[in-house]
Amino acid sequence: MKLRDIAERLQCRLEGDGEIEIQRVNAIDDAGPGDLTFFTNPKYARALRATRASAVILSEKAEPAPCAMLRVAHPYLAFAKAVELFAPSIRPPAGVHRLADVAATATIAADAAIGAFTVVGDGARVGARTLVHPHVTIGAGAQIGDDCIVHTHVSIRERVQIGNRVVVQDGAVIGSDGFGFATKPDGTHHKIPQIGAVVIEDDVEIGANAAIDRPAVGETRIGAGTKIDNLVQIAHGVTIGRNALLAAQVGIAGSTTIEDSVTLAGQVGVSGHITIGKGTIATAQTGIPSSVEPGAFISGYPAITNRDWLKSSAVFRKLPELRKAIADLDARLAEVEARLK
Repeated sequence: MKLRDIAERLQCRLEGDGEIEIQRVNAIDDAGPGDLTFFTNPKYARALRATRASAVILSEKAEPAPCAMLRVAHPYLAFAKAVELFAPSIRPPAGVHRLADVAATATIAADAAIGAFTVVGDGARVGARTLVHPHVTIGAGAQIGDDCIVHTHVSIRERVQIGNRVVVQDGAVIGSDGFGFATKPDGTHHKIPQIGAVVIEDDVEIGANAAIDRPAVGETRIGAGTKIDNLVQIAHGVTIGRNALLAAQVGIAGSTTIEDSVTLAGQVGVSGHITIGKGTIATAQTGIPSSVEPGAFISGYPAITNRDWLKSSAVFRKLPELRKAIADLDARLAEVEARLK
């Protein structure tokens, strides 16, 4: 693809030879002739000056590169769109594979694709242009919208509702039973039937081996545009707002509300029955035991402001020295007091 055409499709300002043929997108350190790369992080300034790429996507204010340039206000977003231009399109033909098991009462759009060994239960619906890969289970009454992609070994349980343009990565489980038990007088546990709803709104992505539980009553809801990474656990009755980002191994306990545009980095743990305010950012391995005001930037356990956590973590490293210093001071104070008696 000619660089001029790429610039036009990405709405970038071209500086350099627009007739250059671009064959792929590559990282700045690995790029060579025929490659398009990108530059957003100042730490890679040296790599930018030495790049062998044929062209680079960068901001309007970035220093010049030794190759053709595509300047744009949001270079990382333009890079994402450039990758789309070169991404291979692998899509099976529309229709139901002869080895799939689709209930007679299920509704499959004519242009949807259902892979081999997929099971679709009674009354389920699969929308227009949706792609369901092999070995997927779609429970009775489940609803999947238009233009979705459901990857291999996904389990979408009964009555789950999934919106449009949703991507579900391999092995995810949506609508599994919430962890609900009532303790009997003899100390054993009686299972509470989990019959509530799970609703996934439009443009959500759910990572590999993530689990989203249904509640006993009410619903678990994932807001539009939210992106969920691999190995995330979302418990029964959780409500997540729009455009949230949940990184790998996040765990959210039951009946918690995560408001719009919250970012939870890797291995963040969130207690149950609390609210995380809009726009909150929690850094990796933060533990959140209580509600958080909107716009907070928090770290550590129990979660405190990131600035305070940075100061505290600097002290942690010196605790052995401080302990010894205090012990020495105690000993000297004891000597002084003994002499004064």
